[in-house]
Parts: sequence; C-alpha cells; structure tokens
Amino acid sequence: MVRFTSSVKCATRTISDSIFLYNNAVIGLSLNPPPFTFAEIGVGLMGFGLFFLLFGVLLYFDSVLLAFGNILFLAGLCFIIGIRRTAHFFFQRNKFRGTLFFLGGVTLVLFRWPVIGMLVESYGFVLLFRSFFPVAIGFVLSVVNLPFLSAFLPNSQSMV
Repeated sequence: MVRFTSSVKCATRTISDSIFLYNNAVIGLSLNPPPFTFAEIGVGLMGFGLFFLLFGVLLYFDSVLLAFGNILFLAGLCFIIGIRRTAHFFFQRNKFRGTLFFLGGVTLVLFRWPVIGMLVESYGFVLLFRSFFPVAIGFVLSVVNLPFLSAFLPNSQSMV
C-alpha cells in the first residue's frame, strides 16, 4: 500500500488530500486529521479555567475571572470525557450531593457572590472527587519521595 500526499492551495488555506493506492488502483481519498483532537482542546480549556480560577482568587475573589474560570473548567471537562460521560459522572446517585454543592457554587459565583460561591464549590469538589484523592496521593508519593509525608500515611510497597 502506497500513500501519496498532495497539497492544493485554496484562497487562504491549504488542503492536504491523501490518496491511497493499492496495485495502482485508487482505494479512497481522505483528508488529513485535524491539527487538534477534542481531548487536547479540553486540556487547554481546563488549563485556562484553572488559571482564571487561581488568578480570580489572587485578585481578591474577582467574580468575573472566577465565573470565566468555572465555565472554561466545565467546558474542558466536557471536551475531555464527552458530554454524556460528564453528565453521568455528575448525576450519579451517590454523587448527587457533591454535584448540588459544586454546581450551586458555580451558580453563586455567576450571580456575583464569589466568596460564598467558591466555598460551596470547594466543598462540592471535595465531595465529588473524594474517592480520587487516595489514588492521587499514592501517585505523588510514588513519584516523589517525601519522608515527612510517608511517616503519616500507611506504608504500602504494592502497586496493585
């Protein structure tokens, strides 16, 4: 199988088409993949969202920056895992209280009550991701050797 690529200049953009040949017969025509996937866009959106959240907190709970950070964070989560999985994650029966507090905090921030909204949102974040914290702490401790933290946590050498 041989792949030939040709570029055609169209007005202001370049379109690259790939023609697949097998025994000198044209099998199909396909466009090159997009430069970014949805997951990469989602990581960028989440990164900017966290940046705006941090910057909003540093500027004494600026409600506009916090609201923009919340919207970008949620949009990035939707881009990374998809809308259906995001809805399934947030609306599980055992995570309903965390979802209520998290989205309630986002709503309070959007209605310009940033301090109360961030407190409520933080509590909801802890309730939503509390099952993930031991995994994250275990990963950080396995990557970085911090003796003063290792003394407080149970010593487990198993990676299973």
